[in-house]
Amino acid sequence: MARLAAWNAPIHRVRARIEKIFGTWKRCYGLRRMRWRGLARATAQVHFTATAYNLKRSLNLQPA
Repeated sequence: MARLAAWNAPIHRVRARIEKIFGTWKRCYGLRRMRWRGLARATAQVHFTATAYNLKRSLNLQPA
């Protein structure tokens, strides 16, 4: 267990941040199910979702 904790310690915060973003995509942007069939179209949906998330986030990051 100590070896596992030592391995997880440096990436704990990064992993938590990434999982939070994926949870937001699933909850708010409909990524629980894919809209289209096929790997290429599913990839496109994930890219569109990431773009929408980043655009919405950038509006809140810019000073008024």
